Amino acid sequence: MTSNAKTAESDLIPVTILTGFLGAGKTTLLNRILTERHGEKIAVIENEFGETGVDNEILVKDKDEQIIEMNNGCLCCTVRGDLVRILGDLSKKKRQGKLKFDRVIIETTGLANPGPVAQTFFMDEGIHDQYLLDAVVTVVDAKHADKTLDDHDEARRQVGFADRILLSKTDLVDDAKVDALVQRLRQMNPRAQQRRVHMGEADIKELLDIRGFNLNAALEVDPQFLVSDHHEHDDDVTSFVWKDPRPMQMEKIETFLSLMVQNYGEELLRYKGVLNIQGEPRRMIFQGVHMLMGGSPGKPWEPGETRESVMVFIGRRIPRRLFEEGLAYCIA
Repeated sequence: MTSNAKTAESDLIPVTILTGFLGAGKTTLLNRILTERHGEKIAVIENEFGETGVDNEILVKDKDEQIIEMNNGCLCCTVRGDLVRILGDLSKKKRQGKLKFDRVIIETTGLANPGPVAQTFFMDEGIHDQYLLDAVVTVVDAKHADKTLDDHDEARRQVGFADRILLSKTDLVDDAKVDALVQRLRQMNPRAQQRRVHMGEADIKELLDIRGFNLNAALEVDPQFLVSDHHEHDDDVTSFVWKDPRPMQMEKIETFLSLMVQNYGEELLRYKGVLNIQGEPRRMIFQGVHMLMGGSPGKPWEPGETRESVMVFIGRRIPRRLFEEGLAYCIA
């Protein structure tokens, strides 16, 4: 490694976490990625625990792990152990020239909370220095979504973590039902762009280079989120957006956020903000997953640009009033 401690972003291997409840269509999508001629060399990691997946069709099951090269140049590996180990192994083989791939897609099991997988990329230094976490993409089955979201905490978390939501099986339900689902998902997570896909046939570009974890990426919240307060569902995963044009005080906001993360970190799925800090020519950007939070200065505020702090919190049973009062206290 070079003398500068941090690897340039362009040298890191981008990673997409693909999640979604059982039967949502992840495997259909992965089979396509592994066999279609899309010109991308992708390593697909099946982080599976006995769930029926791609590996049942095409992988030999005589070892803890198996890496198979597909005819389109993609790789498929099944992990039954430690994700950190397989990621380390893959990047080592890539450096040695034994394997060729440009990016990684990790499929989590349908019953998994994607949070710990995302945290791996913050916590493990070896992984952090070799890989760039691009985004969490969640597949939601429009036909069964309402019942699944009502019944399963993991499904609600998968929506809360998403940077992008792919709606599958929309052709099997009427438009009114799809619209109601879009609304419900928006209330749970206004950060994630929603796209309809047919039979898992998402354009591969819908999955890649979303940069949901990039600190310098703009914070985009679905503008429709603020239009409607119509709630039919009592979801425990909810979101709220806080905006204020007044400058904030850096010490206060740091103290407040670390206090909130200490107390509510396990319940906070994703949070991100662009802050207007008093006396700072640049916007400050922060984001976090559960207990882990990072921040860095972003682009300078342009002359004449409206300076405004915008923050979004997505989590389970977040005490919204407490957050709002605390944020108001941080205004300079």
